Amino acid sequence: MLPSKVVRHKAGRFLPVILAGLILAACSGQGPQTSTVNIQGPVTASSAYYLQQAQQSSDDSKTDWQLLAIRALLKEGKYPEATQQLSQLPQQLSETQQQESLLLKAQLLIAQQKIKDAEPLLAAVKTGALSQDQLARYYSLQIASAQGHPSLSLLRNYIAQEPLLKGTDHQGNIDATWQTLTQMSPQDVSNLVINADENVLQGWLDLLAVWRANAQDAEMLKSGIKDWQTRYPQNPAAKTLPTQLSQMQNYTKASTSIIALLLPLNGQAQVFANAIQKGFNDAKNGISAPVAQPAAAQPAAADAAASTQPAAAAGSSADPISAPQQSAATTPQPQSQPQPQPQPQPAAAAPASNAQIKVYDTSSQPIEQVMQQAQQDGATIVVGPLLKSNVEKVANSQTSLNVLALNEPEKIQNHPNICYFALSPEDEARDAAHHIWDQGKRQPLLLVPRSGLGDRVINAFAQEWQTLGGSTVMQQRFGSTAELKQGINSGAGISLSGTPVNAAPAQPQGVSIAGMTIPAPQQSTPDVVSTSSGGGVDAVYIVSTQDELQLIKPMITMRTGSRSNISLYASSRSAQAGAGPDFRLEMDGLQFSDIPLLSGSNPGLMQQTSKSFNNDYSLVRLYAMGMDAWTLANHFNQMRQSPGFTLDGNTGKLSADTDCVINRKLTWNQYRRGEIAPAN
Repeated sequence: MLPSKVVRHKAGRFLPVILAGLILAACSGQGPQTSTVNIQGPVTASSAYYLQQAQQSSDDSKTDWQLLAIRALLKEGKYPEATQQLSQLPQQLSETQQQESLLLKAQLLIAQQKIKDAEPLLAAVKTGALSQDQLARYYSLQIASAQGHPSLSLLRNYIAQEPLLKGTDHQGNIDATWQTLTQMSPQDVSNLVINADENVLQGWLDLLAVWRANAQDAEMLKSGIKDWQTRYPQNPAAKTLPTQLSQMQNYTKASTSIIALLLPLNGQAQVFANAIQKGFNDAKNGISAPVAQPAAAQPAAADAAASTQPAAAAGSSADPISAPQQSAATTPQPQSQPQPQPQPQPAAAAPASNAQIKVYDTSSQPIEQVMQQAQQDGATIVVGPLLKSNVEKVANSQTSLNVLALNEPEKIQNHPNICYFALSPEDEARDAAHHIWDQGKRQPLLLVPRSGLGDRVINAFAQEWQTLGGSTVMQQRFGSTAELKQGINSGAGISLSGTPVNAAPAQPQGVSIAGMTIPAPQQSTPDVVSTSSGGGVDAVYIVSTQDELQLIKPMITMRTGSRSNISLYASSRSAQAGAGPDFRLEMDGLQFSDIPLLSGSNPGLMQQTSKSFNNDYSLVRLYAMGMDAWTLANHFNQMRQSPGFTLDGNTGKLSADTDCVINRKLTWNQYRRGEIAPAN
């Protein structure tokens, strides 16, 4: 055995050699080492930081830093710089780098609204090779490429993305899935064909059915949701309810024991007030609401719809009533077309209410005194006032009462205790924008009178058109009936030459989910367009009286030809009582909007009401408004507290926005060979 001194000496001799070897191994490992940059994780730094790292790297990590920099540039909205960096990527990429570059290129194209170009890139992505963070981004891009159009594919992408998200992003996914479902019509939902193993999707569809069956009864809805959660315990919505349903479960019904109805019972507006009051009282006493389904194309209902007079009949912009926009001097016209077949009297939809209605005359004293008196009388909710000036005063009064105003102020004020319900030409113009957009038209021209009414319609339509993603909206004005007659007698026709609408656009909204924001498209201002032959315009929205429309449509045909592919649409202002078969034949192909009650949704109630008002359909619309005002008053807290609130009413499919402004989706019909049929 060697002495211990010898052993220690030999160990000491080998130690420097071992250390030297370790140092050399470490140094040699610095050369071909692979990148440790994680391009599959989230981006947490600025683009400047990542670009600096890329400049300082000369190994394989340089490309990874570039990819991270591109993601950060896109996140910051620096698209030209992102485009430049994408072009500088090397052609030879690893599989992981290739997948990331596909995601980035698709994201850039979607941000530039080049959806068609992005689709093949997304199709080339291998989802099995992606991290969870990348998968969440991938589904966000698929969702953004749908551009808000509800579909089975969009639902599947939301469902696939849900398990990948946490916190606010997860709740956002749940809410967006629910919003997509509620935007689909019952017919769209019934036409969905899903796979047998899509249990999550089936659960969502069943939840939608529960909501639609019980949306008007909070207690029934609570019970239905609880039963649904028992049947689908693993559904993501069973664990985290959509915000809308959660709020609907928690809302407290507003008291309607004493309702103050504020109307001008004297003066020029009295005729309007009387019609609203009658509708309000009839609804309170249990007269049936319209059937919640599309109107049947029956001859009797079609003839009745043809005789309607517009809800947005034009007045001047100074008209204090934004309701039917019709002068009080309207003369009822005789019913010249066949009368609808006798219908049974409408049955009561619900038992008569025990609520006490107190009517106050806003034309006899200042609105401030009326509100004070109503509060002293114990009113629990106010319906009215009707005149725009009074609505503005109430909105500025800081009242503690719940108020369902029957008009809209010039500038909407969001108060937690005020909702706004009006029949206005702006409301109808916004609905027309949606209808024309849904029919695939993208280059509309607005043909409106030279008046304040024309200004209001143009601004409302153009702003709504831009929120839908449209850009070019053209306008063209016309003068009096005498001017139109002069034009038709001279054979000049209407050339459909327009100028751009310079309405202030609504702020575009982007798509933001899973930490990624896809901005909305930027709008450009179009040049003046002349379309004497119809080129460049694919839709014309006409706001006119019936007499004016009888001149305008032939004058358009005179210039564009009878086989023009330009679709014609009209507001309900041009539909009046007394329009017979000759008028319907002359209007062949034209589509027009009106309230459901005057479009055949409830023929019995329509016949009875029309007779009551001597076929003055402007007053019938106000009567329908009164009926809907009663229903809305009884759902006041639901409107205020439940995003996405909807109601099938007599004046349209009603919904409340975030300011509790009630929007109306109207019924669209079309003249076809002397008959009237649903436009769709």
